Amino acid sequence: MADILAENLSGKAVMGSDGTELGMLYNITMDLKTGKLEDLLVEPDPDAAVNIDFPTDAEGHYRVPVNRVQAVKDYIVVQR
Repeated sequence: MADILAENLSGKAVMGSDGTELGMLYNITMDLKTGKLEDLLVEPDPDAAVNIDFPTDAEGHYRVPVNRVQAVKDYIVVQR
């Protein structure tokens, strides 16, 4: 995947590879020792009435491992 600046990801919609809208990108977590990105934190879509199979953090954001990201264009597409 080509390099993408984090500022270009702010506010992007996150969609599953099956077309399910998961919500909006809230934040990205990383390992401070290695600098490796870990998870996308996604603000859930309040209107989504489907079962989302990602764990959530204490605030209810989906924790999507960055290795599940398939594409970044108009949406961030993640493998479901």
